[in-house]
Amino acid sequence: MAKKKSERKNDMVKNDHKAKLSKKEYEAELFKLHAELVKLQGWVKANKPKIIVIFEGRDAAGKGGVIKRITERVSPRVFRLEALPAPSERQKTQMYAQRYIQRFPAGGEIVLFDRSWYNRAGVERVMKFCTKEEYERFLIQAPMFEKWMVESGIQLIKYWFDISMEEQERRFQARIDDPRKIWKLSPMDVESFKRWFDYSRARDDMLAATSTGWAPWYIVRADNKKRARLNCISHLLSLIPYKELSREKVALGKRSMKGQYDDQASIADFRHIPEKY
Repeated sequence: MAKKKSERKNDMVKNDHKAKLSKKEYEAELFKLHAELVKLQGWVKANKPKIIVIFEGRDAAGKGGVIKRITERVSPRVFRLEALPAPSERQKTQMYAQRYIQRFPAGGEIVLFDRSWYNRAGVERVMKFCTKEEYERFLIQAPMFEKWMVESGIQLIKYWFDISMEEQERRFQARIDDPRKIWKLSPMDVESFKRWFDYSRARDDMLAATSTGWAPWYIVRADNKKRARLNCISHLLSLIPYKELSREKVALGKRSMKGQYDDQASIADFRHIPEKY
């Protein structure tokens, strides 16, 4: 059920009071969540569920940062990232969902979609990359498509990352000013900056049409990157009924010195990279 305006305002005030999170606090909480993600990984490998997690939202809302924190301590064979480029000319002639279905998980996999089939409800609608009829048909068909996914045994989790106009502008400007980040700012990002309210209306219509009992949308307040990462990962873990599997404690044992020789001298005459640091 949607919150009343007064309740939303109170939540925003609470978030303002919690604005500061020290690096030490953040890293301590992230450490705990990483440990839980490793437990989840073991459970997924053993029980073979099929899980899809969708990350959608405003440009510069921090989707990539959350995905990076989810995947940095786990195996890419279990947590598989899919960030599809623009469709090729051949793919444009296919059924719209076809190229996404090819990336769906098998048993024992969690697939993270950095943007998804919901491109049609966002950028394609706003930039008129699809027709009005294609867009309207998508809004009707997406819930049915997702019901088919869920009934076939896939757990589908959908996140929408939302930030304020002021924070998006600050992050875009940071990309312009930082040579390490300039690659993140695309012409499409600039267009999205100009069309804020067009994207807001597209978001509103998408959420209204496609948030269902079998595949609801979860909104992540993302003005504070650190809190958004912790909150999203914690929530994701809460939705999957994983359990820690028992395992024997690993011991290295004693290294065999049989056949001992100077194994550094044997590579001394090969090319070594310069040790500049």
